[in-house]
Amino acid sequence: MEIENELMDNINSADLDNLSDTLFSGDEGNGGIEEVKNEINGNWVPATSINEAKINARAKRRLRKNSSRDSGRGDSVSDNGEPPKSGVTVPTSPKGKFLDRRSRSGKGRGLPKKGGAGGKGVWGPPGQVYDLDEVDIKDPNYDDDQGNCVYETVVPPLDERGFEKTLTPIIQEYFEHGDTNEVAEMLKDLNLGEMKYSVPVLSISLALEGKASHREMTSKLLADLCGTVVSMKDVEKSFDRLLRDLPELVLDTPKAPQLVGQFIARAVGDGILCISYIDGYKGTVDCVHARAALDRATVLLSMTKGGKRIDNVWGSGGGQQPVKHLVKEIDMLLKEYLLSGDVSEAERCLQELEVPHFHHELVYEAIVMVLESTGDTNFKMMLSLLKSLWRSAVITMDQMKRGYERIYREIPDINLDVPHSYSVLERFVEECFSAGIISKPLRDLCPSRGRKRFVSEGDGGRLKAESY
Repeated sequence: MEIENELMDNINSADLDNLSDTLFSGDEGNGGIEEVKNEINGNWVPATSINEAKINARAKRRLRKNSSRDSGRGDSVSDNGEPPKSGVTVPTSPKGKFLDRRSRSGKGRGLPKKGGAGGKGVWGPPGQVYDLDEVDIKDPNYDDDQGNCVYETVVPPLDERGFEKTLTPIIQEYFEHGDTNEVAEMLKDLNLGEMKYSVPVLSISLALEGKASHREMTSKLLADLCGTVVSMKDVEKSFDRLLRDLPELVLDTPKAPQLVGQFIARAVGDGILCISYIDGYKGTVDCVHARAALDRATVLLSMTKGGKRIDNVWGSGGGQQPVKHLVKEIDMLLKEYLLSGDVSEAERCLQELEVPHFHHELVYEAIVMVLESTGDTNFKMMLSLLKSLWRSAVITMDQMKRGYERIYREIPDINLDVPHSYSVLERFVEECFSAGIISKPLRDLCPSRGRKRFVSEGDGGRLKAESY
């Protein structure tokens, strides 16, 4: 009653317009709003209804103001129902309210979210360790074999078409770098399946269309792959396939029977093919080409018993050979040419070496032999050889120039052993220039040794220094 009397005194002193504004600004009941509107529209309403509406509006407004003022003062009691201890500061400032991690909706137990580790991009409190999920036996989807599963990448086996498409670039690239280990690693990553025996078949087929150095590299590749990628049974199966396919291989390579026979002999010599392999075909071969290949292999194997090495069946050419070996081969080539005088044979032997980047060595050795000779025979023969190799484009301009420049740099050392080397070199260079082998700038670079003479009469017999 005291609160109602106080509210009545305040309402009597307030203006009706302010009361209407206050009523519309808050969330009052529908009954009070309807009474005020009826009065404003000109309808007569009893005073008791107006007084009750004013009392309800003022009570609600004061209740809202008190609740907003006390919202930041904290709880008067602790979570356990006890009053706060003395000396504890109750967070009343907006900043303290902002740092509070408790739920602001008034629901829940009042504990911090995520154990105090809430926020954007936060997975949990620091130091939390997430254990592996254990298999729940009571799970309706549980399978007894679920814990014994092993997951691994499965590479499907290659078919015949995919095998040739995949391995052809690998073999052709091997002919460039010559690294058998790289080829073995690449083949191990493939699932060859039943196509393992086709690795030697494809390698030999590509080598038949290549050079002698490619065949030598193929023999080395087969020897290194046997035991790691392919087995001896796979090698035997591959040569059986080659002997059956010889009628087709002869169409592209007429010398295929002889070459396949050399591959068989080399495989026996390397120990990747059984010695009794050829004996198993005796009396059972009807194909002429297969019989020729087996006869060639038999002849080569019989020669090894006399001391000839089978590992040199493809010759000693290619850039894989050491430099000392190539220098020795070129020296022997020139000596055989001086004995036989056959220019075409010397040209053929030089091409079989398959070292076009090393032809400058032949030019150098040929000129050195001319400087060390005493007669004109070697002079004319070497001039004829260089002229023939230049016209047939076996020796290029760059290789010819490099050979002459090497002689020009080393002529002082050569002159120590051959006293007349300067004069012989000048005459040989002039003959080569007249034959069109070298150019005029290269001829002008030829060093010359001046004639020794006295400087002047008053020099006391001193000689002029040598000029080149």
